[in-house]
Order: sequence, then C-alpha cells, then structure tokens
Amino acid sequence: MELQVEEMSPPEHRHIVGMRIDATSYEDATERIVTWAKAKVGKRVCAANVHMVMETYDNPQFADVVNHADLVTPDGMPLVWGLRALGVKAAERVCGPYLTLSVCAAAARMKLPIALYGGTEQSLVDFTNFLGANYPGIEIACQISPPFRELTPAEDAAYTAQIVASGAQILFVGIGCPRQEIWMAAHQDRIPAVMLGIGAAFNFHSGHVKHAPKWMQIVGLEWLFRLVMEPRRLWKRYLKQNPRFVFLFLKQLLKL
Repeated sequence: MELQVEEMSPPEHRHIVGMRIDATSYEDATERIVTWAKAKVGKRVCAANVHMVMETYDNPQFADVVNHADLVTPDGMPLVWGLRALGVKAAERVCGPYLTLSVCAAAARMKLPIALYGGTEQSLVDFTNFLGANYPGIEIACQISPPFRELTPAEDAAYTAQIVASGAQILFVGIGCPRQEIWMAAHQDRIPAVMLGIGAAFNFHSGHVKHAPKWMQIVGLEWLFRLVMEPRRLWKRYLKQNPRFVFLFLKQLLKL
C-alpha cells in the first residue's frame, strides 16, 4: 500500500550544456530519498558528472531520461563550478559514493530495507560486509549481480520480481553510466522503490577500486586519478569528453 508522499519544494537547478543539475546537498538529497522511500514510490536519482553531461549532449533520448529524473546531483566538481558560474553560489558536490553512505546511515536508523543491483558477486559480498560493520542493523533485502551483457526479457523480469518481492524501499544501482540511468527509467513504474544510480560505489567501498585522495576530489582532479588507475578503459572517455565539455560550457557562458 502506497503512502501519501510528503510535498517537498524542488531544489534550485540549472541546465549545463543542456542537462539539468539540481543544487542539493547530502542532507537535502538524503531527506528527499528517505521521504520517497517511506512512501514506497518509484523515484530516480542520478549522480551526474562530465561524462553524463556529454552522453546527454550526444544522445537526445538519454538527455530526456536524465532531465526527467526526480533528482540529479552534481557528482563532479566541474558541475559544481558550473552551477556557481550560473548563479548558484552555494552549490556543493553531492558525490554518488558518499551519498550512498549517507542514505545507508539513514536507512539503518529508520529501518528502511535496501537492495543492491550491480557489481560482481564478490564486490557485493565485500560491500555487504562493509555496510554491516559500519551501519549496524541495516537490512539488505536483496542483492543481485547481473551479467555484464544485455539481459534477456526473462532474466530482466526475474530480477525485477526478485527486487519487488524483497520489499526493498531503496535500490542502489551500480551498472555504469549510461546503462544504469536507462535501466532505472525503464523500471521506475515496475519497482516501488527509490533507485539511485551510483556508478562504482560498490567497488569503492568494498575496496576493489581505489578512490581518489580527498584533495584531488576537491580540486576537480578525480578524473586524472581514475585515468591513471584504469588507463585502458577510461582514456578515451576523459581525453575526448573533458575538452569538449569545457568548450561547450564556455560557449554557453559567452551566450549568457
């Protein structure tokens, strides 16, 4: 049975190279997510970075997916600087992996069951152990490591049914951009839970992938750290997309 959703004013937002970015905070985003979770309604939260902006720029259909999400947080510092340049002076970063921890802490306090979708079986085991050690009492109702390929309709239906049957009210989706955002949009009407696209959060918190030092995150060099860690997988993304983003955003500012 769905509960009445408490009305909350939408956060201030701006469009950066055509993609909506909400000026939120960890506290504000967590409050919105918990409110929706208590009401057992399907909602979508995207953690946006430069890669996602450029994916939306190159694909109008994907832009529609992200721009109609219920919350789009500024995960990368370039987007925080973009918000500030566009007049949101108090804009701050709301990073997917850290938002995950904030939401898990609230879920443990409020007894809201969560589910995990993505990653490898081992990373989910390690992430589950991490959550149990750091957030005593957290209820992990379901965890699924889907194959790294296109699912058959039967597989997708089975996974969806498993998530729904678990009673999870918050679903963390970590299958990478843009796949996770498209998946959440396709399942929003089928899963009565708040879905968060969190990218590599399972791997970061399970210790399978190193996170950039805090100082590199603050000065906007997290992309460089990740490039050094995974050059073969990420070189094309960063060396192609980052300069394009800078050019397009400067062009947007000049027009203003």
